[in-house]
Parts: sequence; structure tokens; C-alpha cells
Amino acid sequence: MAEKTNNPPRHDPKVVTALRRFALSMTVFNILGYTVLGFEQPWLWPLIALATGYTAEIGLEYISARNEGRPPRFTGGGARGFMEFLLPAHITSLAMNMLIYVNDQVLVLIFGVLVAVGTKWVLRAPVRGRLRHFMNPSNFGIAVILVLFPWASIAPPYHFTESVSNPIDWIVPGVILFFGTMLNAKLTNRMWLIIGWVGVFALQAVVRGLILDTSIPGGLAMMTGVAFILFTNYMITDPGTSPSKPLSQFAFGGGVALVYGVLTGMSIPYGIFFATAIVCLIRGGFLWSLYIVDKAREQAKAQERSAAAQVPGPAVAGSPAGEKEVAAV
Repeated sequence: MAEKTNNPPRHDPKVVTALRRFALSMTVFNILGYTVLGFEQPWLWPLIALATGYTAEIGLEYISARNEGRPPRFTGGGARGFMEFLLPAHITSLAMNMLIYVNDQVLVLIFGVLVAVGTKWVLRAPVRGRLRHFMNPSNFGIAVILVLFPWASIAPPYHFTESVSNPIDWIVPGVILFFGTMLNAKLTNRMWLIIGWVGVFALQAVVRGLILDTSIPGGLAMMTGVAFILFTNYMITDPGTSPSKPLSQFAFGGGVALVYGVLTGMSIPYGIFFATAIVCLIRGGFLWSLYIVDKAREQAKAQERSAAAQVPGPAVAGSPAGEKEVAAV
């Protein structure tokens, strides 16, 4: 059989532009974080995370290309194509280092980045005729670290504005909110997802307060923090692991908020990451179920056509079979 020679389809141009701006925003925010804002992780760690993410992305793509008999996606597009290929790994690696806190255990960070990048080749579901990953990479890497290493934690939310005071600590979330909203409105088209996420999040804070007698203002106040704004604009809206249709987007965002409310009501910490992983897993299972049902329908139709083709039709006059019937009469 002839080997495939074409590269798999690249991202939509709008998605590539969104990835570029995501990556640029993440890079600038990390530089400001280490120089101005007060990030607490060692300054060398983002470089280690990037080196790990790049290596894993290139290595796994090379292995996948060899197995599928095609050229790797990082070839054939020059320096620009190579850079665009590494954009997801760049975003994932910086997000992992920025959002997780593992004390001085850099090997745990490396492990988390490998899990985050590697999940794109392991946890896949059929979408429009080809396999695509359905777990949010950086969120999944963080969730795995939190489960396997109970002493680890997410980065303290205060470190995003730890070293600045008024009015800068108000300007920082405002700038992130503005540019993140513009990016999602113009390029990723994930505003319905954000509406579902923010709306149901506010609703679950009120419901938890009424049922469990917790502080409603405290639950709503979380929405004003830099961490929540970053999560809303730069993680949950990942175009590669979230639906594209408006109603599905709303259900996805609202589902994450609903699961978060349940987990928080059960006193499970870091519920925002576990909720996203759970909803992504449910969506992956749903995509596989659609694929299985469609395949079963296709097989049933093929069997019906095959059975219909095997049923003999009426004899036609003048044909050998027709002559035999006439002679018999």
C-alpha cells in the first residue's frame, strides 16, 4: 500500500492567530511576573518547562508521523511553520509553570509538562473524521500533579500582583480581562462558553450559600481575582478542547461551573481544575459514543444494501430464465 505523503491539516488561520496571541500574552505576562509582579517559582523554571514541552512535542510528533507514514508537521513550513507547530507546547509549558507550585521539586514540574503535552497523543476522540485530543493539556497536567503529589498546590493567587500596589493591582486584571475578552470574541469565538461559565459560576456561588450556609459574597469575590480571569480567558476557552457551536459552548462552560460547585460543596480543594478535567472527559466519552453510533448505523445500512442485492429479482422475458419459465408452463 502506498504511504501517505501529505501532512495532516493545520489549524484554521484564525486559530493560528489566536495561538500566536495566546503565546505572546503568556510570554509577556511571565516576563512581567518574574520582574515586576512577584512570581514565586525560580526564574529558571519557565525555561526548563519550555525545553521539556518543546522536546516532548517534537519527539511525539516524529513518532506519530513515522507510524502514520507522513512527514512530521514541523517540516515543510520553514521557520514560521516550525514556530507555529510549537505554539501549543509553548502555551502549555508556561501555563504549567505559572499555575502549579511544587516547592523545589523541579522533576515534578517536568513530569507535569510531559503529561500535559503527551495527553494530546493519548486521549483522543474522533471529530469530523480525524482523531483530536479532548483533554485540556495544561489543566490535565495540573490535575494529575495534584492527585499524585498531595503536598503540591496551585500557585498562590496573590503572587500575580504580590509586588505591586494600587492602582497597578487593579490595572493588571483589567488589562488581562480586556485583551483576553477581545481575543476570545474575535478569534476563538468562545464568548458563549465564557457566558455559560461565568453565569453558572455566579449561580452556583449563590446556591451553595443558600444550601450550605457559606459566604455568598466570598464565593462571588473569587471572580474578581487575577487567577479566575486568567482561567476564564486563557484556559477554559482552549479552542482545541472545547465545542464550537454556541449551545454546546454554553453547556460546556456551565457544566464546568456546575461540577466545580459540587466539588467545592464536598470540600474538595482545587475544584476548578478537577471540574474542567471531568467535563473534558465527559465530552470525550460523548464524542466516542457518537462515533460508535454512527459506525453502527453505517454497518446496518451496508448490511441492508448487501441483503437487498442478494434477493433475486423477477425473471425478464427473453432471458434464459424467462424462457425456462415459459417452457415449464
